[in-house]
Amino acid sequence: MNIHEYQAKRIFRSHQVPVPEGYLARSPVEAEFAFRRLNVPVAVVKAQVHAGGRGKAGGVKLANSPEACRAIADTMLGMTLRTHQTGEDGKLVRKVYIEAGSDIAKEYYLALLVDRETANIAVMFSLAGGMDIEEVASKTPEKIITVRVDPTIGLHDFLLRELLFRIDIPQEEKKQLKAIIQKLYSLFQKHDFSLLEINPLVVTKDGKMLALDGKMNFDDNALFRQKEIDALRDFDEEDMREVEASKHGLSYIGLDGSIGCMVNGAGLAMSTMDIIKVYGGEPANFLDVGGGANEDQVKNAFRIILQDKKVEGIFVNIFGGIMRCDVIAKGIIHSGEELGVKVPLVVRLEGTNVQEGKAILAKSNLDIISAEDMADGARKVVEAVKQAK
Repeated sequence: MNIHEYQAKRIFRSHQVPVPEGYLARSPVEAEFAFRRLNVPVAVVKAQVHAGGRGKAGGVKLANSPEACRAIADTMLGMTLRTHQTGEDGKLVRKVYIEAGSDIAKEYYLALLVDRETANIAVMFSLAGGMDIEEVASKTPEKIITVRVDPTIGLHDFLLRELLFRIDIPQEEKKQLKAIIQKLYSLFQKHDFSLLEINPLVVTKDGKMLALDGKMNFDDNALFRQKEIDALRDFDEEDMREVEASKHGLSYIGLDGSIGCMVNGAGLAMSTMDIIKVYGGEPANFLDVGGGANEDQVKNAFRIILQDKKVEGIFVNIFGGIMRCDVIAKGIIHSGEELGVKVPLVVRLEGTNVQEGKAILAKSNLDIISAEDMADGARKVVEAVKQAK
């Protein structure tokens, strides 16, 4: 789960991580009022969308008067912001954050993230902060200094000393940086982050270190114990199919292809998408119904797949262990009859009660293409889509 910059800044502020003063605005009038409240010569107007690269896309602008702030907000609100992270569809700007301008002397990069290879928390720092940090990571990764913290041991001073020893900045900056990292690490563990990033972490001309931006990603699996964080979720920024799927215990991620997939198990789902590509097709989604799906979940899975107008065929690939193939078959029949599936439907069933499941499908009035195995199913759905065209 992601949150907006203005929400991240509030969390920073509540944990004594230094940030500039700022106010949220949902209209040009609110933006003008926010500038007047700040009472500064220059303010920054920032589009609030869940995407990086806003500055290069026109989503961050400077205002030197209340009237200018209002005019910028008037242009920015309602625009579709397209960055390297949003894709061509972009993100609709519904609110802006008005922040006091900072007299910047230096820009750094600081992040904490879960390192899944080592099961540690990686603390990363770079002198090359700012809008081009992705290029730095790609072309000159040696400029990013990293220490890994075993969460069962914690962030001890010797790890901080190791990190700071490798960073060539003045001693006073190291002192501030150490304090910020300690606060961020505590925050990271408290709220089950997967990523906590400050880019840029700036030093002002009077020597103060400030978090000028904040990106926070949280572990979805831990939201049940993070009620305050879960309340910050902005559904306008998410794919509504993914939101709907989560309500029914389904794992769904929309993709750009034309073949809808309904599979049980994340590993099998990944393999299914791969083999569809092997046979020349493109998956329209990742959809894992889980190991114990019932008829209602199957119906909801079909409904979510069919909401995607790009879907030209559906491949149901089920390997029943705990899940019973006859239950899946009944769900497919009821879904097809109720929702009116009009695209080619290929079904592969294997595992518990597979013969019963195949018999149920064979007796139905639906136009179902049966597949013997995963490869057979992928080949048949790709061919059926081509023939339908």
